[in-house]
Amino acid sequence: MKTVDRKLKQIRDKTIDCRKCPLYRTRTLPVVGQGNHAAKIIFVGEAPGQNEDKTGRPFCGQAGGVLDELLASIGQPRESVYIGNILKCRPPQNRNPLENEIEACAPYLEEQIEAIRPKIIAALGNYAAVFILKKYGLEDKIEGISKIHGKVFEAAAPFGGIKIIPLYHPAVAVYNANMKETLKKDFLIIKNFLNNEK
Repeated sequence: MKTVDRKLKQIRDKTIDCRKCPLYRTRTLPVVGQGNHAAKIIFVGEAPGQNEDKTGRPFCGQAGGVLDELLASIGQPRESVYIGNILKCRPPQNRNPLENEIEACAPYLEEQIEAIRPKIIAALGNYAAVFILKKYGLEDKIEGISKIHGKVFEAAAPFGGIKIIPLYHPAVAVYNANMKETLKKDFLIIKNFLNNEK
């Protein structure tokens, strides 16, 4: 077993047994994360929703369908990327994550990022963008997602330089079909970067 596979399995096992915040009491399944362990890009969402809670798979509802479509638009099948969330358990009624829940759960995501060593972290939505920008010392870049979506921020991770790209959460296109074109344009930035990496 490769080191990255072993590390991600350890994180999965810890997540399944986690009791660090009360969310474990109301969840059906933890949503650990899913995808390519050698991915160049990690997509980070906020927290699982109802469909994810039932299946244990990230982004498997309507927003996940939009994400799959966006990935296909840049020639990246879902299997080529890694998808995770800040919280691994669904907050009741899909409410926003609480600070203590983020503090308890975020280390799992941080360990996943360090195990996979991506070139790009795409933060989906406001919560994810704020969390990722803060984590990599870019607090001064934090603004609402409508201002910073599609921008590329350079940052230093323990394993090397990375690019952080805040994006609208795919759910916006579920409620407003016009937003899909904006998301597609932003995804082209990812495509251009991946093409340059080849």
